[in-house]
Amino acid sequence: MVERAGNKFIQDIEVPCYDVDSRFRLKPASFMDFAQDLGNKAADGIGFGFDYLQDHGVAWVLSRMHFHFDRAPLWRDKIKLSSWSKGPDGLFFLRDFRLETPEGESLVRCTSSWLLVDTVAHRLFRDPIGCGILSLGNEDPDDAILERAPKVQMPRGIEPEDAGFRISSYSDVDFLGHTNNARYGVWAMDCVDYEDASTLAVRDVYINFNHEVRPGEKVFLRRLRFETEDGGADYYVEGLLEDKNSFVARIVLAPEK
Repeated sequence: MVERAGNKFIQDIEVPCYDVDSRFRLKPASFMDFAQDLGNKAADGIGFGFDYLQDHGVAWVLSRMHFHFDRAPLWRDKIKLSSWSKGPDGLFFLRDFRLETPEGESLVRCTSSWLLVDTVAHRLFRDPIGCGILSLGNEDPDDAILERAPKVQMPRGIEPEDAGFRISSYSDVDFLGHTNNARYGVWAMDCVDYEDASTLAVRDVYINFNHEVRPGEKVFLRRLRFETEDGGADYYVEGLLEDKNSFVARIVLAPEK
């Protein structure tokens, strides 16, 4: 059940067993699933959800995301996820998320940047407010993360190493007919050495979604790994679809506190 408090939408969740790793910690892609679900419900709640936009020939497209783990919740933990729109920012529309304990301890903080796309003309819908598709007044100025989700690029001057490939298959594809955004989180984390992923804690995940991937398409994965001063690791992962960059991710891991 989703509740509304002002312009924030709040959902209670109990962390299920299939969303945690071998140390019972919530997986990054599982947080993305939670956020995607509540984001859809929140958009419905302010009148600009999937069905409404479909009727107007437009759709939300996630472009950038940054989420920070203050502490990963564990299997069976009861948690509270909130989401709110922060309104337009240039061509982007901003939506933040905050995952907390019932007592208010911060677990995960997230900011995301979305585009509105004309699904008929296959181009950006540049003036949704002026055309009446969106209206102001449903925003909350609260910042889960102060800075906007940044542009992520592979570091220059270093040749990435091959990290295999993925073919977009049934389990990757969502109701829009292309690879779901959370699957890129799965693919990126699978490029992290298991020793790092299982012993270090994920602190920050940055993902840019650059080009859609459709069923049957092959995405070649490349990665770079850097050691950090605190004994952690900093990974860059990119997915290449022929001559196009489908996504770029940066994953920062640190020793457990």
